[in-house]
Amino acid sequence: MKVFRTLAFLLVAMSMILAACAPATAVPTEAPVVETEAPVVATEAPVATEAPATGLTCAEPIKVGLISDASGALAIYGAHILRSFMLGMEYATGAAGSAGDKFDITVTQENTFKIDDCEIIVYVRDDGSNPENTATVARELIDVQKINVLIGTVSSGATATLQGIALESKIPLIVAPAAANDITGVNFNEYTFRVSRNNYQDAINECAYLTKTYKTFVQIAPDYAFGRGSAAAFRDACTLDGATFVADDIFAPLDTTDFTTYMEQIANSGAESYIVSWAGGGFVPLMQSAKDQGVTESMSLGATFIDNTLMPVWYGNAVGSTSGILYHYSAPQNPINDFLVENTKPRYGVNPDLFDADGMNAAIMLVEAIKATNGDVNGDALKGVMEGMTFEGPKGTIFIRPEDHVAIQDMYILKLVNVTDPDANFYEYVDTTRPEPPCLLPEALKDRCGTLPYGTLSGQ
Repeated sequence: MKVFRTLAFLLVAMSMILAACAPATAVPTEAPVVETEAPVVATEAPVATEAPATGLTCAEPIKVGLISDASGALAIYGAHILRSFMLGMEYATGAAGSAGDKFDITVTQENTFKIDDCEIIVYVRDDGSNPENTATVARELIDVQKINVLIGTVSSGATATLQGIALESKIPLIVAPAAANDITGVNFNEYTFRVSRNNYQDAINECAYLTKTYKTFVQIAPDYAFGRGSAAAFRDACTLDGATFVADDIFAPLDTTDFTTYMEQIANSGAESYIVSWAGGGFVPLMQSAKDQGVTESMSLGATFIDNTLMPVWYGNAVGSTSGILYHYSAPQNPINDFLVENTKPRYGVNPDLFDADGMNAAIMLVEAIKATNGDVNGDALKGVMEGMTFEGPKGTIFIRPEDHVAIQDMYILKLVNVTDPDANFYEYVDTTRPEPPCLLPEALKDRCGTLPYGTLSGQ
């Protein structure tokens, strides 16, 4: 039987798939590069922060702006974040918010939580994964609602826009679930932190296993930050594991619906396996074209496993294969993931999906940072405690690397055993990895990387 691997961001389909895409008509805005001094890196691993013993008080409510996609091309992933962030806030604060047990953006755009005597108001906005919309709602949140922290968003291109606005306003941004390397690479600024993984972590997790079976590859990805970053990361990581790419990487506009020409290039490449990095609805016509052009018969799909909705659609022939995935609710074994699993289906009718861990991690990181500053939500105070923070989430321990604010986290290798389970319990656990990607900061900020390996991905 052929071995099939599957990508999200995400992805990839990512739905690997990820961590995260923008409409093809929108050009991601790069956040300004800010010269900052190299951080002081502790010689011992940081420990999780604890709430001040005296209890938390604040003179006025802390205001948080959560931006996600509830109506655009990546709304399937935005739903993961909207529900899991609220569950994360409930877990971290000890009680459900004012919106009740189930949050619905079509009913309310606010939800209020409390830590001791401190009120936290979460304002929710839909950007439709459009950078122009992202900019509009972000400025409204900052100028009108006077928010103290930003959370978001799904599209990597829209997230780049959000980074620039956060820097301009000196408001910390916690990125979830966008996956582009650029977010904590060429677009890095000191106010941007991520809880989502990046493309390179996907590639490290996948290539170690993919290259045990195949040695020659070709790949296709969407023509924007997420896709180009993912292609560069897979080329680099798989090459280091002994693979060869037999053709130039293929990039197609994100809104492509006819992939015939691209699949002809892949079919004629002579590769053993083709790697797909795609997020959003385009994955469906891409895979249909691969079938129509005979690609699925002549070579194997190499990518990470994807979201629960699309796995049964495209990966029935992959039963028995082993591949990487950034999160599946069945993989982590810890009380926080138990809480997420136990509360998601009763309230939302589905089990946690690909990005639910990212949304919950964003909420836990926010609350831990507020506790660490004893309620001081000045941008400088918050970023001071976020840099180098360690906290526990549904994927276990998350470490915010101080050099570049990459979130070091567990990822998983799973074996696909079925695509028919009504609870999307499709996998058998194989292994847990903890990828440590290179530092991908721009040359001007290279000193921040310290002793970390410095990346040389194309476009960096």
